[in-house]
Amino acid sequence: MDNLKRPYSERKTEIGGRISEFEAVGKGPDDRIFLELTFCLCTPQSKAKACWEAVSKLAGKGILRRGSRAEIRKGLIGVRFANNKSDYIVEARGNFQEIIKFRELNNPLEMREFLVENVKGLGWKEASHFLRNVGYGKDIAILDRHILRNLLRFKVILEIPRSISKRRYIEIENKMKKFSQNIGIPLQELDLLFWSLETEEVFK
Repeated sequence: MDNLKRPYSERKTEIGGRISEFEAVGKGPDDRIFLELTFCLCTPQSKAKACWEAVSKLAGKGILRRGSRAEIRKGLIGVRFANNKSDYIVEARGNFQEIIKFRELNNPLEMREFLVENVKGLGWKEASHFLRNVGYGKDIAILDRHILRNLLRFKVILEIPRSISKRRYIEIENKMKKFSQNIGIPLQELDLLFWSLETEEVFK
């Protein structure tokens, strides 16, 4: 496992710093949490950096919280399926005081279930991503293509599924948890490490 432990040793401080940043976001103002939610609503089948740039610009102009659906749609540059995603953002904005109640639940698994059930456009991966980005990622995995490729590479899974049901998601997540325990790298740190091995940076 040297090809994991060596880069982990090199990036551990950076990864830890990023996780601290996520935890700070979760303790911050609602607008900042909403920004992370809109980012995660935009990421399916789109590049994370393009999504972050788009929603950050919308937030900076005040459009994200007060703009029309058409204004949001226009600002989702580089985001695929912008029509649907602008609808999701506007709906989440209207329901945000209910959505934010996820913080009252006992653990990230309950939080994720609540978010999937109550936020249109959030699947298991996106809800996991959002929770990690607001400081609740300790016991959950973000099973995007980067993570799945590395789970296959290290023989944690035998194939990358074409689609992932709730049952399959939890099954793969549990295998990743066991793998993280076996190699001594905490789950959310392993997630960021895998992402950095694919992209050469520790992003979000």
